[in-house]
Amino acid sequence: MTAYPRHAERLSVLGTRGRLRELAPAAGLDFASNDYLGLATSPALRDAVTDAIRRGVPVGATGSRLLRGNHPEHVALETMAAQFFGSEAALYMGGGFQANQAIFSALPMADDLVLHDALIHASAHEGFRLGAARTESFRHNDVADAERVLRGWRNSGGRGRVWIALETIYSMQGDFAPLADFAALAARHDAVLVLDEAHATGVYGPLGRGFAAEITDCPVIALHTCGKALAASGALVCADRAVIDTLVNRARPFIFATAPSPLMAVAARAALEHLQRGPDCIATAARLRAHAHACARRIGYDLPPGQILPILIRSDHAALAAARKLQRQDFDVRAIRPPTVPKGTARLRVSITGNLGPDDISALFTAIGDLKQKDFQ
Repeated sequence: MTAYPRHAERLSVLGTRGRLRELAPAAGLDFASNDYLGLATSPALRDAVTDAIRRGVPVGATGSRLLRGNHPEHVALETMAAQFFGSEAALYMGGGFQANQAIFSALPMADDLVLHDALIHASAHEGFRLGAARTESFRHNDVADAERVLRGWRNSGGRGRVWIALETIYSMQGDFAPLADFAALAARHDAVLVLDEAHATGVYGPLGRGFAAEITDCPVIALHTCGKALAASGALVCADRAVIDTLVNRARPFIFATAPSPLMAVAARAALEHLQRGPDCIATAARLRAHAHACARRIGYDLPPGQILPILIRSDHAALAAARKLQRQDFDVRAIRPPTVPKGTARLRVSITGNLGPDDISALFTAIGDLKQKDFQ
């Protein structure tokens, strides 16, 4: 007899629908993580952290950064990140979820509008909920619809600033935002572009800087997570100094959170230094992506050209069963189901990581092709 019968009932319903989530260990070939460059186990990061421990850098920050938790390694990372990503300043926080909460709860003001893509990450929605500004969505990647909503707000009396929130690469779709068009829209309306670069950082742009640094037509706030291609943890908000100082003074997810481990700041800085030296890992990632897309086309999938390949199955149960069958063949592929994606769009999320070789990728898509013939309903 459980002390929480209503919770047990809800969990049972999730199981019936094929939506019950469980923690599963990493096993098999890595088609599930965001380690796009294979840096998580690299000598570059391992040696940097080992050296930092020898130098006496502590494991834990032991307090918020406004108390005693502000370590020189945090500051060193921020200094380098601002230079690397081409911003005036940077702020290191505990993670991308926390950073999105901070941005959208602390920066837009009560008379402003946050205009966001319909498929933007859940963490941004948490920031919207905590913030004072009005929020409106537009159809995914639809610049014309965004302008329609913006003009409607202006025509109804909206007089504050507009903040246009996008992901440069969408984490479940794998597609890219049309940034040039959104930058032009922002310039026409004196708006700020808030760009979540989580899945572009380290992989796209010169030396893996992402896309935000190339935009000069309008103000830009860029979020670069450190736990994906950079293979550490935490997140960097890169923006004008006034934005960073506002977050330090007003963002509750920053003010009231224990600072990230200084060792993770060391690891993130080592990853940026590794990229700055122009290593082969970015070119290798591009070759693996191209090979994966060629394999996907051979079994009937023409997908957006990024490192995230969504294999749409639609049925929650079928997606879960397909993932389990692939896992039994030593392919670590996970099923993505509602509410992470819209109802009726359950999928396998295939991530092309730096821990794979071309033969591994070919074998996976051969296995998916076999499943497609009989199991994808």
